[in-house]
Amino acid sequence: MPLIIITGYPSSGKTQRANEIKEYLLNRLQQEGKSFRIHIINDETLHVPKEAYKEAREEKKARGAMLSAVERTLSRDDIVIADGLNYIKGFRYQLYCVARAIGTAHCVVHTGVPVDMAKAWNQARGADDAYDETIFEELITRYEEPEERNRWDSPLFTLIYDDVDIPKDKIWDAVILKKPPPPNKSTVSKPVSSTNYVYELDKATLEIINAFVERQKEFGPGGNPMMVPRSQTKVMNPSRTVTSSELRRLRKQFVTYNKMNTTLDVDRLGDVFVEYLNSNLQ
Repeated sequence: MPLIIITGYPSSGKTQRANEIKEYLLNRLQQEGKSFRIHIINDETLHVPKEAYKEAREEKKARGAMLSAVERTLSRDDIVIADGLNYIKGFRYQLYCVARAIGTAHCVVHTGVPVDMAKAWNQARGADDAYDETIFEELITRYEEPEERNRWDSPLFTLIYDDVDIPKDKIWDAVILKKPPPPNKSTVSKPVSSTNYVYELDKATLEIINAFVERQKEFGPGGNPMMVPRSQTKVMNPSRTVTSSELRRLRKQFVTYNKMNTTLDVDRLGDVFVEYLNSNLQ
């Protein structure tokens, strides 16, 4: 069943909206005679403290905990509401891939709240429940708003702070009635079709990150998209220098996931890895 991704500024009412969506779906499913479990997964259920967003390493663990929980819980009989900041577009892409891999629908719900209002709501929570002021400001700065033109952010429902109700019928149509897109070659699990799959996976991804480093040294950051080996898709060239350690980390994540799931055709390894890089490099 569907995955509903909640995203928004810290203290922007995400959990309140998640609870409203859950209550609506429970009542509607009961009226329709359907029986599905609905799960809200967030930092509270995962026991992730707000201080985790102070350091990159702990924040990465928090995102990993969310992703793992969604992967474990999402099934044909379970609706999952991923109630978190989900502020990095690359992470929303990863959540989207989880949904598409099992052939279920998904949507994104964005809590549209002005920064000053979110800050006031955060301060009103009290010291025990509020984000530290410095952490709050950093999260606001790094927030990447969803864009409906991105397939992983579509369909997108933006709820303004003074919206009394959620778009109930639209959410129902998007995640219950709408036929989900079929799994594509980059997400569907299938038996390994080539005995040299792991070798090609390692080799292709290594060639691509090495070429990326060399191209960016040659042309500098912020230039035109760059051609790399093994791919017809060009790699975006961010307006910053991407370190080798960051590229190795992204490569390791991609390789580890695809070794476990054996999801890709050997001929498409490069194109899908480049797509993965483009969704994670800012």
